[in-house]
Amino acid sequence: MKIKALIFDVDGTLAETEEAHRNAFNRAFGETGLDWHWDPGLYRSLLKVSGGKERLRAFAESRQHPVTDVLVLALHRRKTEIYTAQVATGAVPLRPGIARLLGEARQAGLRLAIATTTTRANVIALMAGTGIEPGWFETMACSDDAPLKKPHPQVYETVLSRLNLPPSQCLAIEDSANGLRAAQAAGLAAIITPSLYTAGDDVSAAKAVWPDLGAVSLAMLTGEG
Repeated sequence: MKIKALIFDVDGTLAETEEAHRNAFNRAFGETGLDWHWDPGLYRSLLKVSGGKERLRAFAESRQHPVTDVLVLALHRRKTEIYTAQVATGAVPLRPGIARLLGEARQAGLRLAIATTTTRANVIALMAGTGIEPGWFETMACSDDAPLKKPHPQVYETVLSRLNLPPSQCLAIEDSANGLRAAQAAGLAAIITPSLYTAGDDVSAAKAVWPDLGAVSLAMLTGEG
């Protein structure tokens, strides 16, 4: 069936954002007086837990650190402030092919949507820093819209409901195994472009796996070329 909509994940898919997230977490820890530090190896393992607040809780529990909801919310709020201030300046560029494909998809009349476990503030800041217009996307489902994080399909189910399209007419673009599982659980086919932090994920069940979208045409992406 002809593809009518492209649904994009954000972190690791539109841009290599995870290092900026990691640094923002570490700054928030330091400002709060915590001796926590997430190095790249640890952060890679923590990314198996989707959602920043959920990641904080999982880390605290794994290290038997006492943590309250108040502390988690405060840490996450400060981390978001640090992250959004950084990416809004353009410090994190789009991944290869993203800007071109968004433009080509719009010209071709394809509908665009966002399905992410990150906050709306993070998405808007990234768009501000990379020249993407929020209005290009018919709908954006973010963490507040879907409390059940990937690999649960809730965020994709939310987008499909808003688009009023069947999964067979939509295509998900993701970077991780969690994202792939979420998309497939919602009935979607998914294209995977592994990111720096998800390069080791098993994404063999994807419709296609490419290093990035730099050499991928819109026809290749939608299976029409």
